[in-house]
Amino acid sequence: MARTPLSMEPTGWFQVAWSSEIAIGDVHTMTYFGRDLVAWRSASGRLSIFDAYCEHLGAHLGHGGHVDGENLVCPFHGWEWNQDGRNVCIPYEKRPNRGRRIRSYPACERNEAVWMWFDADDKKPYFDVPDMFADFDDDQTAADYYPPVPAATLFRSRLEMHPQYVLENGVDFAHFKFVHKTPFMPEFTRHDFSGPISFVDFTIAFDEGATLESTSSRVESINAGLGCSLTKSFGMLDNRTMPAITPVDDHTCDVRFTVWIGRKPGEETGPITDYGTAMAGLIIEQFEADIEIWSHQRYSDPPALSPKEFAGFTALRHWAQQFYPEGEVLAVDPNRPYSGAIVRGHA
Repeated sequence: MARTPLSMEPTGWFQVAWSSEIAIGDVHTMTYFGRDLVAWRSASGRLSIFDAYCEHLGAHLGHGGHVDGENLVCPFHGWEWNQDGRNVCIPYEKRPNRGRRIRSYPACERNEAVWMWFDADDKKPYFDVPDMFADFDDDQTAADYYPPVPAATLFRSRLEMHPQYVLENGVDFAHFKFVHKTPFMPEFTRHDFSGPISFVDFTIAFDEGATLESTSSRVESINAGLGCSLTKSFGMLDNRTMPAITPVDDHTCDVRFTVWIGRKPGEETGPITDYGTAMAGLIIEQFEADIEIWSHQRYSDPPALSPKEFAGFTALRHWAQQFYPEGEVLAVDPNRPYSGAIVRGHA
């Protein structure tokens, strides 16, 4: 397989589950960033993400551990750990062990998903997971769309790919014609890579002279780091999508994809219908075509860019470098064609 030279420990928010997968009292076992983890939900509904092993004698909290109120209880000796990972009870001692703490990770629930903040140096979150509805410039809400989970989702486990591939896909205008079979290549109207959250907008025409009301689609995207991408599409089919690629280990990622389909007249309430499921299925098929490419892709460094591709890819790769661990920088001469070579050392 073509393994990427890019670090598999970028900083940012990464989806590790859908919220509905972790009910109150559940202890959910998972592996991300080469770490065994548990996500658990307390009696009050708060979700926490921990390293998986008890600090007492190393029992795996996801295999027999249980939730008691607001604490996670180890299956081995009954030690209780609060939502910050601190020991609050040793059932056969008068006092807890205040000196030991299970590593916990910042967690967020948004867009029907569970997000984990990861930073190799334990830096705290410095940007938020954007909201699928509040952060686009319109007045639509989740009520205007069919509920997507679980009928309008895709999950693929441990594929050899990298989160940056998804972001590069968003500036790759030429692939739409060859992968997605659009008759025309899109026209980009916005590239904004000025901060940790970037914005890319474009229009795809399906007939010459198409208008938004006829046979074209306008796409707006919000990218928060390398792990969280939201898209809003309207024109031919009102939909919103959320691809999320999360590193499992040094070579593989889990892939999740969530699709919101705008409700059609007569179906303003209730669960997703056959129409919603069918439309979501068509969009998922298009995303699967991308996955087939990404999961066999070699990261081209330097890429052989055409003149029309240069601006988008150069901007994206410059923007992406901020999320990689300190000491790993991109050697880029802005006056020459983009090289993107990774250099070990400090900027």
